[in-house]
This record gives sequence, structure tokens and C-alpha cells, in this order.
Amino acid sequence: LGNKLCSSTLLSTLLYDLFLNTHSSDPSLRSATVADLRASRIRDPACTSFSHCLLNYKGFLAIQAHRVAHKLWAQNRKPLALALQSRIADVFAVDIHPGARIGKGILLDHATGVVIGETAVVGNNVSILHHVTLGGTGKAGGDRHPKIGDGVLIGAGATILGNVRIGEGAKIGAGSLV
Repeated sequence: LGNKLCSSTLLSTLLYDLFLNTHSSDPSLRSATVADLRASRIRDPACTSFSHCLLNYKGFLAIQAHRVAHKLWAQNRKPLALALQSRIADVFAVDIHPGARIGKGILLDHATGVVIGETAVVGNNVSILHHVTLGGTGKAGGDRHPKIGDGVLIGAGATILGNVRIGEGAKIGAGSLV
């Protein structure tokens, strides 16, 4: 992951150290990674093996990098969290604000064009397809992004705006606007 996200200002060795130390200090990150890996293998018929997902699935990789960025954000290391967010967006075409809270067992299928805003909350065992936006409505600040319950499926191209709650097990159809 460090090699994929490195740049002239974020060296791969720095990122490796950051990812290793963050995961080593927080067992919940390791369990979330395992749950995400299992979710990809179980819910994506194109996922032929755990190792293929671990090495090549950009949705899985983007979520793992976001988890580290979120940890940095929570530690008030915001410039580094935002730099990591920027690299994730550049490399994987997935833009998740480091303040967004993401559960475990997440599948970002195809992942291209996924945008998740700062105050969004995504529950456990959620599947999000490509070009999904969990965004705000233009409100200047405060709690302004969607709250997604456990077990939700959000279809390709769906847009969910504002501080709305999507209930447990809901299915949002492709191209929907909520």
C-alpha cells in the first residue's frame, strides 16, 4: 500500500512505517481489515482469492488507507491525514474525507468515483458501488452528511445528500437521488 500511495512528498518507507505503527497500536484496525477482506471475497463474485483482493482491489486498498487517515484525523494530525486523503483520491479515484467514520466489513465494488464527506457515518457490512456520493447540501458546517445503517447496499451512481439516515438493510437503487 505504501508503494502504491507514495509520492515525492510521501515516501513509501514513511507510509509503510505509518501503516505498520497505526495497525500495531490499534487491534480494531486489524479486525476491520480482516472483515473488509472477507466482505470483498464473499460479496464480490469477481474476487477470486483473498490475496488478489489484498494486493489489487482498489476499493479494499482505499478503505485500508482511509482507516489510517481517519486515525490521524482523530489524533489531530490533520495535515498528514489530508495529505493521505489526497494521495488516495489521486491513486484510487476514491475521495473519503478523513473525518468520515466507516464501519467494518465494507465492500467498495469497483470504487471509482466514490465520494464520502467529512461527517458521514457508514455502518458495518455495507456495500457501496462505483460513483456513489455521500455528500452535503452546501451547508457551511456541522453535521451535514448521510448516516448509513448496517447491511446497506448502495447501487452504482447513487447520490445521498444531507444529514439523512438510511436504515439498516436498505437497498438504494443505481442512479437514485436521496
